Amino acid sequence: MSTERLYWHDAYLREWSAQIIASDQQRVALDRSAFYPEAGGQPADHGWINGVAVVDVQIDEQDVIWHTLAEPIEATNVECRLDWQRRFDHMQQHHGQHLLSAAFDQLFNWRTVGFHLSAEYVTIDLTTSAASPEQLAEAEDLANHIIWQNLPILTRIVSEDELASIALRKAPTVTGAIRVVSAGDFDHSACGGTHPNATGAVGQIHIRRSEKRGDSLRIEFVCGGRALQDLRWKNAMLGRIAAGFSVAPNQAEQAVERLREQEHQLRKQLQQAEQQLLEFEAKALVEEAQTIGQLKVVAQVWQREPQSVRQLANLVAQAGGVALFGVAASKPQLIVAGQGLDCGALLRQVVAEFGGKGGGSAQQAQGGIANAHDLAAAIDLALSRLS
Repeated sequence: MSTERLYWHDAYLREWSAQIIASDQQRVALDRSAFYPEAGGQPADHGWINGVAVVDVQIDEQDVIWHTLAEPIEATNVECRLDWQRRFDHMQQHHGQHLLSAAFDQLFNWRTVGFHLSAEYVTIDLTTSAASPEQLAEAEDLANHIIWQNLPILTRIVSEDELASIALRKAPTVTGAIRVVSAGDFDHSACGGTHPNATGAVGQIHIRRSEKRGDSLRIEFVCGGRALQDLRWKNAMLGRIAAGFSVAPNQAEQAVERLREQEHQLRKQLQQAEQQLLEFEAKALVEEAQTIGQLKVVAQVWQREPQSVRQLANLVAQAGGVALFGVAASKPQLIVAGQGLDCGALLRQVVAEFGGKGGGSAQQAQGGIANAHDLAAAIDLALSRLS
């Protein structure tokens, strides 16, 4: 018992009749099916059997195609209908992958070692770790040139003897007769997936980005309807950006660059102003500090960013004071900075009393404790040790 694969004979078949030859809860097997089962990197088709949604399709080792339904059905003879929009999208993306892989192979001898077709984009992994923008554009141009030639796409079962006369892009991993998909004389590949009747149906291939993945290079791209959608949202976004700057779309990049430079300058000015404010604050704190022996000690718990508190502590030390600071953050911290004492030794003694740990030099040290509510007590303990 096996299922006749109608999609091999006619990838454009959308409706057909069939018989249920086996069932298992919400799964049914048909004697003939045009639903493509998930395989070879291509997702399964969806559609309807007797009006009930088909949500997954798989094939077992006996070549029986199983269709998972949204709910059980009671029938023997059924009417099937394919989700054509999903099928055609998958055909565009899948055959676009064949053409782009062939382009990289012919131009640069980069073989495709991985393929994934997701709901949003397609990726291939190539046997190279880097590609220049010019190389990506050259492969993209070649693949699109083949698409626009509208070459016929031929799918057929080829015997092992006949394979010797066909220049397959990649040697098959199985023996015996195999299914070969050819795009004119440009590409011949062993493949069991669904493909359009001519390369023109792919529409267009657009490479979106590349990413190094170990020793290989991952290429992300879209074809056909997905390429059109990608162009639409990017064009709309560019239009909004250009309108926001009151410039033409081709001037948007320069406008953004000017804004980035202005932001960089303003950030530098802000950092300088913040540094000056911290210096003034540190001097004021030292002037109002309590005196313990010959030390002018500033003790306080802060609800501020830890980095800002560390800077302030160092500035207090530079101004001749000793900082005993607590930082009430998600990870409570204690900071000790100053001259005339061993900051590291004092901090380690104090945080140990509150189940924490830390360290540092004689001039500056910091550590963490478990509970922010203990920061005040920790500072009081440090003050008592100084006394």
